[in-house]
Amino acid sequence: MTTPNKPTHIRLTSHPEPGAAAQRFPIDWGATTAAERGPVIGSVTRPGDRNVIGSHGGAYALYRALAVSAGALNPLARPDLTNTSPAFAIGPHPQWFDPGKIVSLDPWGHMVQEGFAREIAEGLDIRPTIAVTKARLNMPEIVAAIAAGRIAVDGSIVKANGDVSVIKIAVDPVWHLPGVAARFEVSETQLRRTLFEQTGGMFPELVTRPDLHVFLPPIGGATCYIFGDAAAIADRRRRLACRVHDECNGSDVFGSDICTCRPYLAHGIEECVKEAQAGGAGLIVYNRKEGRALGEVTKFLVYNARKRQEGGDTAATYFERTECVAGVQDARFQQLMPDVLHWLGVTKIDRFMSMSNMKFDALAKAGIEIGERVAIPDELIPPDASVEMEAKKAAGYFAPAGAASADELKRVSGRDLEKY
Repeated sequence: MTTPNKPTHIRLTSHPEPGAAAQRFPIDWGATTAAERGPVIGSVTRPGDRNVIGSHGGAYALYRALAVSAGALNPLARPDLTNTSPAFAIGPHPQWFDPGKIVSLDPWGHMVQEGFAREIAEGLDIRPTIAVTKARLNMPEIVAAIAAGRIAVDGSIVKANGDVSVIKIAVDPVWHLPGVAARFEVSETQLRRTLFEQTGGMFPELVTRPDLHVFLPPIGGATCYIFGDAAAIADRRRRLACRVHDECNGSDVFGSDICTCRPYLAHGIEECVKEAQAGGAGLIVYNRKEGRALGEVTKFLVYNARKRQEGGDTAATYFERTECVAGVQDARFQQLMPDVLHWLGVTKIDRFMSMSNMKFDALAKAGIEIGERVAIPDELIPPDASVEMEAKKAAGYFAPAGAASADELKRVSGRDLEKY
């Protein structure tokens, strides 16, 4: 096995070099063009070009390191971005130019191939953080809905074999630290210190490089599925059905019936398909927040604690068991969730397939208008998930379905919904 080429120089200190000049590629968050905003550069092969903390695809950085260590990946390799541009044009939208609207992803992250073509040709290691492609999905629940007559085969959105045509978008997180801090109502210094401490000092630049304000966190991002005409997403004259779904591997992938996650996801997809076929559009946002962002190991430990407690699993102790194991009932904190909808240009959701007050409040505060809140039909709730449903109702997770007035939303958000 041959040893791959290695970079000729890597600094082991996170402090700027003595007498170092200003950043070659400053980032102006909220600028109105990609060129004015500047590229996000997380290159590990040309440290002098870096203008962010962390590395691209941070959740997979250690796998890349293993591949390099094994000699399977040349650490100097750069992606050939030929023919990788988005399959559908998205933006720019007005929300991109408000630095407080989008703080957890790069609005220009899918357009680097064209926005920074000259810099890439000159050798700058700029990589997309968002990819947009066309695909088809197939789920047994959709096939069953077709058989039951709830969904029609139209040959365009829904094929005869049950496939559903979608636009699929992968989004890696890119955090603008001043904006994230403002969203959580803490100082940037406090946020940076906490991130540094809670990652075991993994990113020393958080406390040694106050000149770097963009962070590529080593966490999973989001995947979006658009049903129907993608242009309808940002068109207030057309209806939009939307489900914002937080990851649940056990249910979403493996069909565990202890919760309503996969049934609600399938229900959301069905409603999105129907809205698209009626001339509007559907949107599923799938966030990597396994186990209420506490992780799958913690989630399974909580399952054990719930089932083994005296008196069995009950709604009254549902959240108590989680807090005993994890120290908190829920670590999802939906403040960053609306960003991807702002990126897509969404200003209103006609049918929101969620009864979560946390999600509703976050969207309303972000200035996104919500019409109807759609609950999961009772017949789709697995018997073993009844404890979860009753516990969430008792804890105030859910609210009665129905419309929220524009006046109520303006009161919550403090912003004019017609601005965008």
